[in-house]
Amino acid sequence: MAKKITKTNPNLIKLIRTLKRKSSQENVAIWKDIAKRLEKPTRQMAEVNISRINRHTTENETIIVPGKVLGTGKLDHKVKIAAWKFSKTAKEKIREAKGQHLTIEELLEENPKGTNIKIIA
Repeated sequence: MAKKITKTNPNLIKLIRTLKRKSSQENVAIWKDIAKRLEKPTRQMAEVNISRINRHTTENETIIVPGKVLGTGKLDHKVKIAAWKFSKTAKEKIREAKGQHLTIEELLEENPKGTNIKIIA
């Protein structure tokens, strides 16, 4: 029997189901991992600052944050970041660094096999 999703945000519930479906269709574990992280209570959901992304990534890497990206710090190289949510300042700093911010759904469509993606939580 499938685990009951206790989230109330219909968009988040849809995303979690889509990730699980894609994980089994493509036989890719990363999407199931992200779905499990998004199912956590809101208080336990990842909140990652730009400074942490800057420290743990290199030029042109693709990363995924199963939570929210916050704007504290500075980004000095181009990266592609997918996340559930972004703060306004985080989006601005990613654009300033010539990077790209996208939703998890967009990354899922762009890279269904989940290759070369780093999870930062």
